[in-house]
Amino acid sequence: MPISIRLNPDDNVDIALTDLLPGAEALGVTMTTPVARGHKIANRAITAGENIRRYGQIIGAATQDIPAGAHVHVHNIAMSDHAQDYAFAAEARPLVPATQARTFMGFRRPDGKAGTRNYLGVLTSVNCSGSVARFIAEEAEKADWFKALGNVDGIVPIAHASGCGMSGSDEGYATLMRTLQGYAQNPNFGGILLVGLGCEVLQIPDLVGRGRMRADNNFRHMTIQQVGGTRKTVERGVEALREMAEIANAYAREPIPVSELVIGMQCGGSDGYSGITANPALGVASDLLVQHGGTTILSETSEIYGAEHLLTRRAVSVEVGQKLIDRIRWWEDYTARNKGEMNNNPSPGNKRGGLTTILEKSLGAVAKGGTAPMQDVYLFAEPITKKGFVFMDSPGYDPCSVTGQIASGANLIVFTTGRGSVSGYKPVPCIKVATNSEMFRHMEEDMDLNTGDIIDGGVSLADKGREMFELFIKVASGEVTKSEALGFGGAEFVPWQIGAVM
Repeated sequence: MPISIRLNPDDNVDIALTDLLPGAEALGVTMTTPVARGHKIANRAITAGENIRRYGQIIGAATQDIPAGAHVHVHNIAMSDHAQDYAFAAEARPLVPATQARTFMGFRRPDGKAGTRNYLGVLTSVNCSGSVARFIAEEAEKADWFKALGNVDGIVPIAHASGCGMSGSDEGYATLMRTLQGYAQNPNFGGILLVGLGCEVLQIPDLVGRGRMRADNNFRHMTIQQVGGTRKTVERGVEALREMAEIANAYAREPIPVSELVIGMQCGGSDGYSGITANPALGVASDLLVQHGGTTILSETSEIYGAEHLLTRRAVSVEVGQKLIDRIRWWEDYTARNKGEMNNNPSPGNKRGGLTTILEKSLGAVAKGGTAPMQDVYLFAEPITKKGFVFMDSPGYDPCSVTGQIASGANLIVFTTGRGSVSGYKPVPCIKVATNSEMFRHMEEDMDLNTGDIIDGGVSLADKGREMFELFIKVASGEVTKSEALGFGGAEFVPWQIGAVM
C-alpha cells in the first residue's frame, strides 16, 4: 500500500495514507514535520500567498512560506478570494442509458410512487403535540392487532421543535409547511395520523389544504384541544391507527423498476479520505442509478460552497445553473445577517480528519454527485419532480438536510462518513458508508459498507460504486441496515427553522 497519494498533477499537496514521521520518504518528498493519516503534505516549497491546490482546484492560500515535506493545515492555510468560472451548462453530457432493466422489491403506492418501507406515521403540527404523538405510537405498538400485522414495519412518531412562536407568513413558515406536507406524502408511509394541539400558528386546516393529503386517502387528523385532552386523544389516535393499519397492511412488496428509487446523498463527519474513497464511489453509484432512470439528490448547500462551479457546468441549462448560484447568494446573505461566515464549516472533527477549509471539504462533497447532468435545483423540502441527478438546498447539518430530502420524496438515504456517524431517519433506511478501513473496523456495528479498501485493498472506484449500487437494491428490497437494526430514526426529524422564534 502506498503511504501517500497525489490526486492531480497540478496539486502542490499530497495526502498521507498513514501517519508519517520526519525523515519518511513519500512520492519523492522527505517529511520535515509529522503528518497524520488523511492530512496534507507540501510536495514542493510553497510561498506565502500562493494558492494551495488539491483535486487540481484551489482550496485556500498559504499564510506563510511552507517547505517541502511539511504538514499543510489550519496553521498555514486560509481561505482565498478567487474568481469562479461557472460556465453554465458547458459540460452537461447525458449518460448512456442502462441496457439491462433492474428491479427492487418495494411497495407501489396509488400515486405511482414506490416505498422501500411501509410505516405508519404520527405527524405533529407543533412541538406541543409531540409527547402525545409518542404516547399514541407506543400504545398502538403494544396492541395485539398491531403485533398481528405482517406488512407494516412500525409506527413512527414525528415530533419537532417548531410550529408556534413564529410568523405565519414568512419563509420559515413556508419551509415548515413544505416539510410536514412532504413527510405526510412520502411513499415510505402507508398512512399518516396528524396530531396538533389546536391553538398553534401552523393550523392543521392550513396544513391539510383543500385537496387530499394522500392519494390513498389513508390519512386522519385531530387536535388535542378539540378531542378533550391527552387520554382521550391517545385513545382516539390508537383507534384511528388501527383502521389505517388495515389499509397499510394490504400493501405487499412487488417488483418495481429501480427508476423509482429516489436517493438522498449525504456526508457527515468527513475526513481527508472522503473525497478519495467514499464520495467518488457514491458518485459512481449515483451515475449507475441515473443510467437506470432513477433519481439522486445532492444537498448541503453550505458544503458545496466554493465548488459550485463544478455543478453549474453540468446544469442542463443556464436557468438551472443560475438557480444554484441564487441559492449560494442567499446563503451568503443568510450567514452574514446572522453573524456567521461560510467558512465556519469544516467542523472540529473534519479538521482533525485532515480537512482545512470549506473549499477543500466542498470539492470532496461534490464528488458524491458523479458526472450526470444536473437536471434541476429545488428548495428545501420542495417535491422532486424530475428524474436524474438533482440538487436540493439545505444546511450542512446532517439531520436537517436529510429531513428536507425525505420531505422532497427520498425513499433511501446513503451517508458517507470518515470520523464515524450514528443516526437513522425513519421512515427511510440509511446506508452508512465508511471512508477508511480503520474507522470501519472500529465502528463496524454502525457501518454498512467499507470503501477504505479502495486505498488499502486495491479495489477500483468502479467496482466499489457497483457494489454500492447493488447494496441500494438490497436495502430498498428490505435488507435491514445497521442503523435500522440498532433502532435509530426516532429523534432525527429536524425541520429547518428560519426566522425569529417569538
